[in-house]
Amino acid sequence: MTAPSEVRLIGTRGRSPPVPPEAVGAKAHGLMRLDALGVPVPPAFVLGTDLGRATLERGDLPEEARSQLVAGIRQLEAATGRTLGSARRPLLVSVRSGAPVSMPGMMDTVLDVGVNERVVQGLIRATGNPRLAWDCHRRFVESFATTVRGLDPGPFEDLTRSRLRAEGLGSERGLDAAALREIVRAMLRTYEDLSGEPFPQDPMAQLEAAVGAVFRSYASARATAYRSLHRIECPPGSAALVQAMVFGNAGPASGTGVGFTRDPSTGRPGLYFDFLFGGQGEDLVSGRVAAREALRLAAALPGVMRDVERLPSLLERAFGDVQEFEFTVEEGKLWVLQTRRAKRTPWAAVESAVGLVRDGVIDPATALARLEGLDLEQLERVVLQVPSGTRPLATGVPAGVGAAVGAAAFDAPRAQALAGEGRTVVLVRPALSTEDLPGIAVSSGVIAASGGRTSHAAVVARELGKACLVDCRALAVDPPGRRCRVGDAVLGEGDAISLDASTGQVFAGSLAVTRERPLASLREIERWRSLRGG
Repeated sequence: MTAPSEVRLIGTRGRSPPVPPEAVGAKAHGLMRLDALGVPVPPAFVLGTDLGRATLERGDLPEEARSQLVAGIRQLEAATGRTLGSARRPLLVSVRSGAPVSMPGMMDTVLDVGVNERVVQGLIRATGNPRLAWDCHRRFVESFATTVRGLDPGPFEDLTRSRLRAEGLGSERGLDAAALREIVRAMLRTYEDLSGEPFPQDPMAQLEAAVGAVFRSYASARATAYRSLHRIECPPGSAALVQAMVFGNAGPASGTGVGFTRDPSTGRPGLYFDFLFGGQGEDLVSGRVAAREALRLAAALPGVMRDVERLPSLLERAFGDVQEFEFTVEEGKLWVLQTRRAKRTPWAAVESAVGLVRDGVIDPATALARLEGLDLEQLERVVLQVPSGTRPLATGVPAGVGAAVGAAAFDAPRAQALAGEGRTVVLVRPALSTEDLPGIAVSSGVIAASGGRTSHAAVVARELGKACLVDCRALAVDPPGRRCRVGDAVLGEGDAISLDASTGQVFAGSLAVTRERPLASLREIERWRSLRGG
């Protein structure tokens, strides 16, 4: 194991040479490579997978992990000029999981660690932004309560929702500092009522608890299901990345984004990304919030947009593959939080392989090796045949490829039950979550009333080749009642629904379909094979 004195800082512009992902996790490995490229990365340090394994075996953090946390925090403090727990220039950190093989959204993340009643005032002094301070406090209390302590999220979510209703607001971004302060105080009382103890105020105790939760999330039901579904075999245990917070919720020139260097549904070249002003990363990837503000970013912060537009070419040539990257803009400055090999549809895997060869990023032999797991003879996508004059019930944001026709199911267990009866299923959800993975896996398509194309659940649905629509605003779902309203129509469980993930349109009933194949790209792949004699 690494001794505390050997903890190395990431985010020092080229002074963090990569360590294998088996030792530090895929996330930290990618950040080290970004750092070496000169990409702006918030300072961070990593507790390795060996400590993650030890935590799973013991049930709590080993003493060495606690020692490394202390050493790492001291290095972060020196690098940022901020101090954990300070009432003047406080340091807040995120704790992110990092398995050797990326599993988007399947393990836990805890943001804004280190905030307490004293630190809130220090954050206000340091930034002059009371709304930012109280928003971070609200986010952390809720995240710690539900993710670290495992408390029911409902009571905490209800406190925010009731305040939004009282003020006639549609989003937390509209709440001012006074409202957020009142929500925090109510959440702290709720935490004490549900847990039987006061909310922890010691920042180092918060950090230790958050790291323990992130390590243990490797063994969570959804992470275990994901590894089983994708036949992932790797040494057990996750790393934990502790990173200085950068704030997408700092004001009008701040936000959070997720991008792909090529379209993950079709494989077409060109930047594909979602952006949300005034938010933190969990807002975007959780699937709860729609993200249609990419055009606003280009208009409001053209310099940042140019920086984002430079990333696809840089990342593809450095990593040799299509990348998914997460970023934060804090008061007009771009920070890249991670990059990883992009999950994509099988169709996009073929098209992007051909495109990468054409662009000189990889050679045909590398492309063929990457395509070995795909059944190219069966590769196709479904195309919905819409009769002339047929009007859609609603339109959502395309987040997948092809089309789906099947029986509506409103939660994962019912989707599995209908699929078990031999029926083709379309999963219909208020918001798509990684908790829905069992339902996504057995469905031909998914549709959600909210969320963005780059949420973790949408990424997973795409990778599985599912037709997927998100942010369908004319959809209202009642899972307990086993029904939904789509535009003017009410559909019950088992009723037929058709969706087109190319146009975003939704129809009642079972529409006819045809199928198509990427013939030009398949011919190019055959040409590669003939040239190598096999």
